[in-house]
Amino acid sequence: MDYSRLVKAYDIRGEVPEQLNTDVARKAGALFIRLTDAPRIVVARDMRSTSPDLANAFADGATSAGADVVLAGLGSTDYLYYASGTLNVPGAMITASHNPAKDNGIKLCRAGAAPVGEDSGLAQIRHWLETDDIPAPASSPGLILRSNLLGDYAAHLKKLVDLTGIRRLKVVADAGNGMAGHTVPAVLAGLPIDLVAMYFELDGTFPNHEANPLEPKNLVDLQNKVRETGADIGLAFDGDADRCFFVDERGHAVPPSAIVGLVATRELAKHPGSAIVHNAITSAAAVEIIRENGGTPVRSRVGHSFMKALMAKHGAVFGGEHSGHYYFRDFWNADTGMLAALHVLAALGEQDLPLSELVASYTRYAASGEVNSEVADVPAKLTEIENVYQQLDDVTTDRLDGLTVTLGAGRWFNLRPSNTEPLLRLNVEAPTDDAVETLRDEVLALVRA
Repeated sequence: MDYSRLVKAYDIRGEVPEQLNTDVARKAGALFIRLTDAPRIVVARDMRSTSPDLANAFADGATSAGADVVLAGLGSTDYLYYASGTLNVPGAMITASHNPAKDNGIKLCRAGAAPVGEDSGLAQIRHWLETDDIPAPASSPGLILRSNLLGDYAAHLKKLVDLTGIRRLKVVADAGNGMAGHTVPAVLAGLPIDLVAMYFELDGTFPNHEANPLEPKNLVDLQNKVRETGADIGLAFDGDADRCFFVDERGHAVPPSAIVGLVATRELAKHPGSAIVHNAITSAAAVEIIRENGGTPVRSRVGHSFMKALMAKHGAVFGGEHSGHYYFRDFWNADTGMLAALHVLAALGEQDLPLSELVASYTRYAASGEVNSEVADVPAKLTEIENVYQQLDDVTTDRLDGLTVTLGAGRWFNLRPSNTEPLLRLNVEAPTDDAVETLRDEVLALVRA
């Protein structure tokens, strides 16, 4: 078993049963108790056909190590974070998020939904698995408890954002046959919303499209349905519903960086002067908007463990990423697509403008989207490109996350290595589409030379 490919930077994830199976899940459950020394944990799962067995195996491993396990059943990843936060116990979510149907995985957190990543426990778990250093069963095994917290989760979110007084909205939601089909009806129940449900049937084979809204092709059905029904807004969730993407009334995708600016503005109105965390690929517009509203922007590496650590360090009220992850201080600094959706629905419903006009002021620059290139020697290529641009006047570079080069006149690009493949991921931003294309082609020529 190659555990280096299974235990990744942010979670455990791989093909079932070749890489991840009940035996590995059982060992992971026992090791999680060794890592956390917790007397009780909570476990939730997504709708994949392999998830029940993996959840039960993980729970068996944890109880064999002496801990009680609360099996919270079906839920989104942010449902698991809610359970970990409100019960104040470590948690495990059995999900492969937006990955293909053949995959599954385990996302871990400490009590209060604090992240477990490469540097905060996953590397240690990988080492124990690789050396088969599995703890002997405890003399007194733990108990299995069952609890459905979906109603409590929904009530908690609705306390954080009040939508009772908004104008009535027609909302199309595409669950992609993932966990939003389970959580969205519970959260939106009783609100002034006419819900048009798309692909709410829980089906881990993803028969309609991949549950990854970051890919434009997976938004097409939602965009068409919004136009067809004359809806005010479209919501697209990924497989485990911790991310949400937005479509305006014209069927146009709203850039996640615009959502960062919009939600940051709302949170800063309630908590003046607060810090807002954004990753290195978030639009410069979001940074400008944070400052204009009296906030302090804090720049982070891409990834939930880095974002959450900076949220905690700076007491940030909100954090957002270009990938559709949104983090909230009043949700244990965890990412929740559903809470972000409630904020956007509230902002839309509290005034009369359509969504396209509401978000226009938060969208100031053109962007390339992510462009991937296979590179034989990633570190050497980054150094080569950094050397090229450092010779130019009025250019700054940094290595917070890959290589970011700022050229002035609103132009910058980031080249970031993939965690799992010999790839460089390029993101470019500039004032116009033409300027984006020019800079993108210039950088790609260097990357692919």
